[in-house]
Amino acid sequence: MMRAVADWWDAIELWITQLPFSMQVVLAVLVMLPLCWGAAAGVDRMVDLVVDRVSVRRGTGRD
Repeated sequence: MMRAVADWWDAIELWITQLPFSMQVVLAVLVMLPLCWGAAAGVDRMVDLVVDRVSVRRGTGRD
């Protein structure tokens, strides 16, 4: 199973490295922008949950 995943990933890397640089940049932006946005939204949500729990434990409200 792991060998199949490694072979698949190698094929993707080879395909990307053979693209012209401008296409690599466009592809990176199209893939990384949603991933980074999703990661930032997830971290923001987790921080909000932690702050809410700490505020409830201390008996203070959030402003």
